This record gives sequence, structure tokens and C-alpha cells, in this order.
Amino acid sequence: MSINRIQFQTGLSMPEFLEQFGTEAQYEAALEQSRWPQGFVCPCCSETGCSVFIVGAHKMFQCKACRHQTSLTAGTLFQSTKLPLATWFLAIYLVSQAKTGLSALALKRYLGVRYPTAWLIQHKLMQSMCERETKYTLSGQVQVDDAYLGGERSGGKAGRGSENKVPFVAAVSLDGNGHPLRIQLTQVTRFTLRAISSWAKANFAANCSVSSDGLACFSAVSDAGCQHHPLVVGGRKPKELPEFHWINTILGNLKTSLGGSYHAFDFAKYAPRYLASFCISI
Repeated sequence: MSINRIQFQTGLSMPEFLEQFGTEAQYEAALEQSRWPQGFVCPCCSETGCSVFIVGAHKMFQCKACRHQTSLTAGTLFQSTKLPLATWFLAIYLVSQAKTGLSALALKRYLGVRYPTAWLIQHKLMQSMCERETKYTLSGQVQVDDAYLGGERSGGKAGRGSENKVPFVAAVSLDGNGHPLRIQLTQVTRFTLRAISSWAKANFAANCSVSSDGLACFSAVSDAGCQHHPLVVGGRKPKELPEFHWINTILGNLKTSLGGSYHAFDFAKYAPRYLASFCISI
């Protein structure tokens, strides 16, 4: 069997990570470069001149124009943290490189922190991933499908009517050779024409060619200027539908990732974070 280029894509090895970020000074330099790639810019007046001094163990920047002081971590994911940057950077590395997901319990063991601390770190990182994913739109050829997180409760409704299921839309854009470029997993309130229309306008570029099954609500992608190509699948299984190979593969991988990493989580409250984390780490 040939090697799957998606599955075996190159990542950052642990030795490479430690070489680039082995000391607290390297973490601070990386953060400063990320915040101000062209040099310091005051968050208040946008002037570039500053004085730098040390408060505790970290740098403090004071604008020469308005005298506003800001720390290296102010306004970032690490603001007000009592943890060293080394802990945060290692958490970012572990969460982003875990192709099958990483639970807060596993993160706790890797970082050597308490479980509530690991949970908070994980959710701050996933929330930033969630916000980052909203900046991208899909274009070209796109496959979409409806899916759910969660299962039926004991004694509750079965199937799509289950009160424990959270609906979301899965989409993947493909290049000219039919290979995946980017995926989006977006929670929706219900699978209605209005919900899908709003979702498509927010996530698709104009003139996308959208393939879906025969679910009626997906016709609303035309409201976003997309071409819709429905295919009624009937009772056929995913392996019998090569037209939806990549979207079915992604949903299968998502199910495996969540089921293998988490015993349970609040689907209704945190679904967007877990979905965004999967999109980035896949």
C-alpha cells in the first residue's frame, strides 16, 4: 500500500522543537518576534520608540511617546499567567502535533501541572484555534456533509432527534488533482435552509462548486453564489461513494480522534473548540 501523503506529512520533531525553544530567553525572543516582527509598536499610540527594562523575570516596554507600559505577554494568550513560557510553548507544541487528539489529562502528565491548569491551557489554545479558523474561507471544489457530535441518551430520542446530539457541517476544499487543501467543521443550530445559507456566506468564496448528498438544506449554498451539485446517496455506504471520499475520510478520522482521546465533554458548550482543534492538527 502506498504511503498517504496527508497522514505522513512532515511535522516538527521534539529534538527540533527543543533546539529552537530550549530556554526561556528563546521563548521570549520568539514571542517578541511574533508580536512585533518589524520592531516594537505601542498598543496605545502606535509609535515605535520604546525603553526596555526588566520587571521580575520578564521584559517591560515603555513607549517613549505616550509613556504607556506593556509587558511582553500583555494582550496575548499568556497574559497574567504565572506559568513559565516554556510550559505554554510545550503545550502548544503537544496540542498542535497530536494528530489523534490530546486530552487535558494527558496534557497534565506531559506538563507536570494540576488537571485544572492543564484543562485551562488546553481550552485557551483551542479557543484561539477556533478564532483563527473563522478567518479562512473555502474555494474551488468543495465537498460538504451533515454530521453530529454525541450519542443518544438512555431512554432519550434516537437518531437525529436526540437531545444529546450537536449538529455541525463538515466541508473540505480540493485542489485541481482532487487532493484536500483545507477543512472546516462548523457547529450549526439546525440543518435548515436559513442556517446553511448563513454558514455558506460566512465560509465560502463565490463561485465554489459544492457537492453534497440529497439533504434539501444544502441547496441554500446557492445564496452564497456557489454552484450546488447534489447527489442522492440512498442506502449506499461511504465506501460505495467515491464522490465523497475525502469528506467521509475526515469524518471517520474525527470520530476516531475524539473517541480515542476523550471520555466525555460538553458537546453543546465546547463543540466549536474541539472541532477547530481537529481542523488544525489533522
